[in-house]
Amino acid sequence: MSRRSEKKLAAFQNAIMEQHYAEVENIYRKMRTWRHDYHNHIQVLAAYLEQGDTEKAREFLGEIQDTLTKVDTVLKTGNTMIDAILNSKLSLMHAREIRADATAKVPAKLSVRDIDLCVIIGNLLDNAMEACEKLPAGSRFIRIYINVKGTHLYMSFTNSAGKKQEKVGTLFRSSKGALGGLGLSRVDSLVADYGGYVTRASEDGGFTTEVILPL
Repeated sequence: MSRRSEKKLAAFQNAIMEQHYAEVENIYRKMRTWRHDYHNHIQVLAAYLEQGDTEKAREFLGEIQDTLTKVDTVLKTGNTMIDAILNSKLSLMHAREIRADATAKVPAKLSVRDIDLCVIIGNLLDNAMEACEKLPAGSRFIRIYINVKGTHLYMSFTNSAGKKQEKVGTLFRSSKGALGGLGLSRVDSLVADYGGYVTRASEDGGFTTEVILPL
């Protein structure tokens, strides 16, 4: 690899990591806010119970439960790195009115480096969100499935889309332009480095990327 290519790659990976850290920080900021709110909730409940007003306490608990249903997007996969990247993206999907369905179970330790997982998953989900945002809010969805199959880690990402896309060479055209194209090429390169496979399929209404990495 030439020095210029190495610098370009390093800049790209640094940008990805900075974005990821900002997203994770956003989650922690929200968690601190919720912690503060629930401290106040406990004080209110204690006041109702001290007054013997169990009906008001019951109603207030119901309101808290409704709030938890709206904000509880924490996904626990078993792998800290994947927890961080997926939950940061799920938080963004919620903010962008994208319906998300995520199922993931991953070993705590993988042979894939954290930075490489961040680039692979982050780029694929960023492109999926970009595609979703071109559609009306009610039509946006992303499905995520990650699990171990035999001796491989299997990942599938499906997002809502418009009409079926045509390939440009060996890739579908990225909705993010040149930067998105670089990201997808980097994903393919990383997966190949680990001896894995990437497949993509486009049809009317949806786009799916599958990644298989040896464990």
